[in-house]
Amino acid sequence: MFRRKDNETTPGGETRAEAPLARPVAETKPMPQPSEAPRRGVEPAPAAAPTPAASADAGGKRLMVGQGISLSGEITSCDRLIVEGDVQVTLNETRAIEIAESGRFTNGKASVEEAEISGVYEGELTVRNRLLIRATGRVKGTVRYGELELERGGRISGTISMIDDR
Repeated sequence: MFRRKDNETTPGGETRAEAPLARPVAETKPMPQPSEAPRRGVEPAPAAAPTPAASADAGGKRLMVGQGISLSGEITSCDRLIVEGDVQVTLNETRAIEIAESGRFTNGKASVEEAEISGVYEGELTVRNRLLIRATGRVKGTVRYGELELERGGRISGTISMIDDR
């Protein structure tokens, strides 16, 4: 409302020049861009970074038996079988088997390249490369392996032998 003039004369006759009072500058924020209208059709979801185990299976045939599911029969041409439920199967032409803590493989037969057991395996098991029995894993039956890794707490019992023709 009341403001000094740019060039004001003082009572002693001196002329005093002052800069105009500064006005506060309002902060401006960029306007949000309108989101793109949804497209018709399905767009692929962004891919998560693959884990080392997942990258080995990329593009392979994988079968997962979830918790609470029971499966019996014969499985052929599977790259990786993941067991979280109960299975009583014969595995043919399967590269790897993974039995989760909640998984049970009973009254079965498997011949695989690799096996990781965190649950229960009962039956005949041949692992041409690495057999890993986790601390919670229990293996019972006729077991043949190329390489054995047994974590502290893991159990193995039955007829156990190493494959000699490696």
